[in-house]
Amino acid sequence: MEETYIETQQISFQDFKKNVLDDYQLGRISREMSYLGRREVLTGKAKFGIFGDGKELPQLAMAKVFRNGDFRSGYYRDQTFAMAVDALTVESFFAQLYADTSVEREPASAGRQMNGHYATRSLNDDGSWKNLMNQKNISSDISPTAGQMPRLLGLAQASKIYKSVKFEGSEKFSNHGNEVAFGTIGDASTAEGHFWETLNAACALQVPMIVSIWDDGYGISVPTQNQRAKADIAEMLSGFQRKEGENQGCEIIQVKAWDYPSLLDAYARAEHFARTESVPVVVHVVEVTQPQGHSTSGSHERYKNEARLNWETEFDGLAKFKEWILNYSIDIEGKEEVLATAEELDSIEAEAKKLVKDGQKKAWENYQNSIKKIRDSILPLVENLKSQNSEISAEIDNFSKIISVAKKDVFHLARRVLLLTRGNQTPERQNLQTALDELFKVEKDHYSSHLYSQSQWKATQVKEVPPIFTDNSETVDGRVVVRNNFDKIFEKYPETLVFGEDAGNIGDVNQGLEGLQEKYGEVRVADTGIREATILGQGIGMAMRGLRPIAEIQYLDYILYCLQGMSDDLATVQYRTKGGQKAPVIIRTRGHRLEGIWHSGSPMAGILNLSKGINILVPRNLTKAAGFYNTMLQSDEPAVIVETLNGYRLKEKQPVNLGEFTVPVGKVEITKEGKDVTLVTYGSTWRIVTEAANQLDKLGISAEVIDVQSLIPFDLTHDIAESVKKTNRLVVIDEDVEGGTTAFMLQHILEKQKAFRYLDSDPLTICAENHRPAYASDGDYFSKPSADDMVEKIYGMFNEIDPVKFPKI
Repeated sequence: MEETYIETQQISFQDFKKNVLDDYQLGRISREMSYLGRREVLTGKAKFGIFGDGKELPQLAMAKVFRNGDFRSGYYRDQTFAMAVDALTVESFFAQLYADTSVEREPASAGRQMNGHYATRSLNDDGSWKNLMNQKNISSDISPTAGQMPRLLGLAQASKIYKSVKFEGSEKFSNHGNEVAFGTIGDASTAEGHFWETLNAACALQVPMIVSIWDDGYGISVPTQNQRAKADIAEMLSGFQRKEGENQGCEIIQVKAWDYPSLLDAYARAEHFARTESVPVVVHVVEVTQPQGHSTSGSHERYKNEARLNWETEFDGLAKFKEWILNYSIDIEGKEEVLATAEELDSIEAEAKKLVKDGQKKAWENYQNSIKKIRDSILPLVENLKSQNSEISAEIDNFSKIISVAKKDVFHLARRVLLLTRGNQTPERQNLQTALDELFKVEKDHYSSHLYSQSQWKATQVKEVPPIFTDNSETVDGRVVVRNNFDKIFEKYPETLVFGEDAGNIGDVNQGLEGLQEKYGEVRVADTGIREATILGQGIGMAMRGLRPIAEIQYLDYILYCLQGMSDDLATVQYRTKGGQKAPVIIRTRGHRLEGIWHSGSPMAGILNLSKGINILVPRNLTKAAGFYNTMLQSDEPAVIVETLNGYRLKEKQPVNLGEFTVPVGKVEITKEGKDVTLVTYGSTWRIVTEAANQLDKLGISAEVIDVQSLIPFDLTHDIAESVKKTNRLVVIDEDVEGGTTAFMLQHILEKQKAFRYLDSDPLTICAENHRPAYASDGDYFSKPSADDMVEKIYGMFNEIDPVKFPKI
């Protein structure tokens, strides 16, 4: 068992003195960063600022118990903590404020996130994992209030998993599960559901998690008493306090933000509970001040009265810390020892200001030099074109008047000049065009790379392995295929685990995990509470720590509960860190063609639009679903796999190479050849489209049926366009609403694949009504496209072409 902070703090007075003064120095550096950062925004050198002033002392205390291998999931106020664990420097702080796109200078996000959003890099340049046990880890911050909480649960639970799960390379991610996950949240954000759902789940699961609540009495301008049922969140949480002898609940510690020795004690106790007993702990840090208000967007003088502002000045943490240092004395062998004199602390403050100013100056110079390099490469080429159009001189003159030149200004100038010289194909113009094209390639990498993996484990690079069938292949229920494939997966990948509502004891509601908990244990095949947002969060956090979680959301409709986390967190992990972190969680769900308003929605368009960055896979049967699981477990990207709920009892041949065969991501399958019209669909609707296609054959219309299989990515080899080139007609069919997934597919086919060039008829979309389906089979028939609908509408297309051959129905 790893020792905790309490067990290691037997130090000499001189070491104690050094620690205290180092803390004071770092606190002053952080405060000066906040002050100067605000000025940089207000003078126009940066766009927005939000800072951690007032929270320096509790973050210094928290950092003391944060060890290699530990993880933090926090929000945008934790700059002091990030500095204390060597995840942030003065220069990288200002590089992020200026949006410097250099990974070396701004390693948290390469300028993609606004200031205050911190991260450590978990991956090597090739996308492989670093040894996370050799560093202190910060999972990439997000802004949505309380959005960081579900992920925190998974980061903490991973430690508990690693107490019993081992695999090749697992030592990179855990030392026998002794790591603690630290979370931070503003007090007003505890009114969010994600906070309560996470804390509830953590108390039930008993995971090593420490949540710090920075309580400054306000949520922007709204006082705490208007945020929650009780102003004191610790009092409100008193029912969560664990009781002796019970394996439920959490520990709650309340401490003042300006009381340095009490903060050290509070975090030492919190770590001891979490690390040695695997207990969640809430540290409620009260009487936090916010010297500069919420952000650079406004002034807190607008909503805080004079008494409150005076109190904040008096109880500023650094002021109280200075007072405590100056008043501290101890008798050692008859000699009075002090920590520092006023002059020594003044010297520390002066040095902190200088250090911050020097770091800011260097960060600004580096940022400006990156822009100057672009400007110096483009401006001479623009100057060479002045003679070709009289307006170019005016454009250059306008450009020269810009006080603080940004990249966009240089690109705008070049593009304006190219527009003005259109038609003049001179060498000078070609030189400008070539230079601009090269610069665009670089900036595309800076601003648009790593939405998906760029490593060798990218999903689209997983080799296709077809399912193998023999004369002895059994014909079984679809659920048996996916269950037996999961059996092979758990045998093959010890780092894989699945969890969700009813996933464990009964083997999921459709028996796709039947018997697997009994075989592989409750850690790897687990039931959860009814709490979709934190089921997803478990998956994200575990995946960030090297596990391969399959997070089960029982029905497709319920995915709406975790869509915020999918969109704001999971989908952006690789992008917002520019390839520095990944979370290859698989979200398992089921749906399509169900009955009743709440179990039959098809929110695919919402998922598609909000989840760019996640592979969206829609297999037509359970064999295809099994193949997608096998594919994604060889990949380092996240995915949603939507199993067809009405396919579990349908018969399928079971492949003999379970656990090995793969379905390629981004590749369609032509399931029925035809020459007159191309029908494009996916999921359960495929069976109905196939039925309609067979009826159309009897009416003299040869329909080609294409199963999309993968919505994101979509038909990477443009096989649909090739089909349309043959048939000259296109019908896109699904069960989503108008303008939903059919529109998404249509844009890809017509615009990106240029299939409009081959059309002899208007493209047709067939989709569901715009309301949720009514209950029972009749509800499905009248709410979603039936085979009759498809036959009549497609036949109508041919009636317009040849009314004699195809008379009106």
